[in-house]
Amino acid sequence: MNKTLYVLLPALCAPLLAHAETPMLIKIPRLTLEASEKLAQATVAACRKQGIQIGVSVVDRSGDVMVFMRDTLAPRVTIEISRQKAYTAVNFNAPLSTLESRFTQPFSVGKVDGLVFSAGGIPIEAAGNIVGAIGVSGAATGAQDEACAREGLKAIAFDLETAGI
Repeated sequence: MNKTLYVLLPALCAPLLAHAETPMLIKIPRLTLEASEKLAQATVAACRKQGIQIGVSVVDRSGDVMVFMRDTLAPRVTIEISRQKAYTAVNFNAPLSTLESRFTQPFSVGKVDGLVFSAGGIPIEAAGNIVGAIGVSGAATGAQDEACAREGLKAIAFDLETAGI
């Protein structure tokens, strides 16, 4: 009987040991307000160079707005569209230009309120972790919106690459 216990003991304790190695807390990287502002300003500047007035939203990893900016002549509708683009990009962790034709059926995910599958939303990553997203609205095409967002991301690219997470 004792011999059986010694054989079974390691097998019974293995799940407990594996569980003990699992951390109780997880460090979650966050995009700072300062980085969000810098990104939004650089994005507006990139579109202005092309004569385009936009609205830009930067959201955190949960999809909550950190910063919103609307250029002087950008239409009011850019407020909600840019927010929804950023929200969608962070939740699907993909540039929206890669998802535009993915959800085309009448009752697909793409028809859920609050989601927009139009180019101009890009997730933001730092050290392999998603930390937020940017959404741009106001250009004549989604491709132009996305180009401005990508230019804006260059303003914080070094900081994202060297983030000590």
